Amino acid sequence: MVGLLNTSSTMMCPHGGTVSVTSSNTKTKAGGNYVIRSSDTFTIAGCAFNISGSPHPCVQVRWVQPALKSKVVGDFVLNASSVGLCIAGDQAVQGTVLINSTQSQVSGL
Repeated sequence: MVGLLNTSSTMMCPHGGTVSVTSSNTKTKAGGNYVIRSSDTFTIAGCAFNISGSPHPCVQVRWVQPALKSKVVGDFVLNASSVGLCIAGDQAVQGTVLINSTQSQVSGL
């Protein structure tokens, strides 16, 4: 089992942008902060990706593989093994999200 992601977990896009989460979960905590779910809103700021000198930054994360068995408030949670795609404003996939840290007190599949 791997650690669940919570609102204090740090994530980045492959180009150095910072991922922020707005969670609607106000019931379940892990490691002192609310557990995040695949249905929460993930935005990216500070992505420096350019195509042919034209800015094409990552702006959001779309999760394609959340935890397979663990749910909170009716939706699958995210863990350190989850896979999220970084998406540009035109919906182009820019790469996968990098999960830099998570809490280690609670784990799930």
